[in-house]
Formats: sequence, structure tokens, C-alpha cells
Amino acid sequence: MSIASFIKQDLIAGIRSGEIESDRLTLNALSKRYRVSATPVRMAVRQLIEEKYLSKAENGRLAIHSDSVAGSTEVSPEEPTDWGQVVANDLVQLSLEGESVLLREETTAEKYGISRSSIRQIFHRLAGRGILEHLPRRGWKLRPFRQSDLDAFIDMRVTLELKAMELALPRLVDEDLHAMLDCNRLPEHREDRPVSDNSLHAYLIEKSRNSYIADFFDRHGQYYDALFEWENLDRDAQIQEVRHHREILEALLRRDRPAAQRALVDHIRNNHPVLMPSSPQSGPSINETH
Repeated sequence: MSIASFIKQDLIAGIRSGEIESDRLTLNALSKRYRVSATPVRMAVRQLIEEKYLSKAENGRLAIHSDSVAGSTEVSPEEPTDWGQVVANDLVQLSLEGESVLLREETTAEKYGISRSSIRQIFHRLAGRGILEHLPRRGWKLRPFRQSDLDAFIDMRVTLELKAMELALPRLVDEDLHAMLDCNRLPEHREDRPVSDNSLHAYLIEKSRNSYIADFFDRHGQYYDALFEWENLDRDAQIQEVRHHREILEALLRRDRPAAQRALVDHIRNNHPVLMPSSPQSGPSINETH
């Protein structure tokens, strides 16, 4: 089952059971619900409109057809496996062992029970993120994790994101900040997972309008983004990230620049309880970088 098909069937189940309400039917809300881009959501919504589960008003608002709510429960479909994410998580764990490993498409495809062409596509995407390097006629080489590389990256990240925040401050939009704040939610119950949204960093870089800052993260940030995504599989690490994001966003909404800077530095240096579980990092402070 494709992601779009899963979203469609899950929404039908939610509509029929009454769980899904019209006020939640926006592309942005559905993208966040399923943690995907807007593309598969649009495909699912278009099919639901064609099948008369949903209607679309002239202003673009979506609404549920009253006769599509049957009042009976329907089992949601099983979510399809995202093999790209599965393989990425496994390779990040292998990278953290610090060994440079050679991978072959055929062997890896057999391991996961998927086609060789699917593995090749996944490997190409991971190469674009700096996790793998393609060696002609030899296979794919896994990038080994080095603590010294991470330390150096974090030092540069602190300096550049502080500069990005400084440049972005006059261009911040409160509506955007509130939306990101709403998307970082702590769990209400012990069994719940937190809801984390990491878009604040890209937002500050975009609003800085500094192409050199953006270029650094485009070229060097994707490998570490993959490490941080893997780290956030840990519930405690994700809760800590949500708290840090909320602290930064609340300070930005108050336009309290010193508090926002302190919270950003603390977040970048100390939000790695899995990758760097020892003590808080030393390094340039706000005053030393400005």
C-alpha cells in the first residue's frame, strides 16, 4: 500500500467513526498528522473528493459529506513500512560504531526483502545526505561517525545559527512562530509520545537571507540531521527537544533576544543525550561569538 492509499483509507475510517472533523481537514494539519509532505495528502484528498467523502468549497476549505459518516467504527489500515527510513536508521546505528563498511545492493536488498532497484534509490538518497559514498564497481561505503567531526560541526552550527537568528529577528512573523509552537507538544500521558517539529532552524536560516549560512547547512548538515533524527527515536531525547524548541519560540515571540540566544545555544550544544550523553559541551558562548 502506498502512503497516499494509507492516508486515504485511514481518513475514511476516521470519517466513518466520527474521529475526523472538518476543522482538522487542512493540508498542513494532515501533513503533520501523518508526518509526510503535502504531496501524498493532496492525492488522498483528491480521491476522497471524487468518491464523495469530502467536498471542497470555493474558498478551498474541505468539509465532510454528512452521508459519509456511518456512525460505525472501522479498523484503520496498517501503516506501510517506510523502507527508506528503516534502512537509514539501521545505517546510522552502524555508522555510530565508527567502522567504514562496504555495502552491496543485492545483499542489502535480500536482507530487507525488497527489490534491488528500491535499495538503489534509497542508497542514492542516503548518498545525497552524506551517509553513503558510491564506489564504482565496488558498492557503497558507509560514512563512519567521528565524535571530533560532530564537535566541530556543533561549534560551527552555534556560530552560524546565532548569526542567522540575529539577521532573522526583524523578519520574524508571529503567526509562523505560534504555528511552530503548536507543533511542539509534550505528551499528556506517560504512554503518549511527544510531537516534535524541527522546522525552527530552517526557518531562521531562511529568514536570515544569508546564502552563505544556507550553503553551509546544505553541504554539511544533512548527515548530522540524519543522526539527530535517529537520536529522536529515543522518547526522552524527543521530550527534551520539544522543551528546548518551546523555550526558544516563546523567547522569540517576546522578542527577548538574549533569552532566545541562550536557549538556542543550550539546545544546539546539549540536546544530544544519546549521541553525547556525558556533560554539557564547552565552547564559544554568546558573548564570545558576538
